[in-house]
Amino acid sequence: MNYNEKELINQAILAQKDAISPFSNYPVGAALLTECGQIIRGFNIESKAYPTTLCAERVAIFSALAQGYRSFIAIAVATSDKGTPCGGCRQIMHEYIGNAPVLISDSDKNYFKTTVSDLLPTPFG
Repeated sequence: MNYNEKELINQAILAQKDAISPFSNYPVGAALLTECGQIIRGFNIESKAYPTTLCAERVAIFSALAQGYRSFIAIAVATSDKGTPCGGCRQIMHEYIGNAPVLISDSDKNYFKTTVSDLLPTPFG
């Protein structure tokens, strides 16, 4: 499926605006494109008990899975400085979206494209 990278990034930036990040002040948004063309958004949600915080990528992926989606085309992640997904998110991306393209954007829509296996060359499992 062809997809519009800029639209996926725009959706990640919209999700980033909804992030709940009062402790880190580092809002992150994600937009996951399903095989049937749906875009599922996620954003980071922080907790005072820091290990219970959820990353935007996992929120998007788990939301999509909870809605019954199982096949994915690409994911976009938006941060203020083009920060890449954490190790835990990289593993979840490997397990559930395979070697999909990953678009990493800053808030000004400057982005680069990579893949899950470039981000996590030796995954668990």
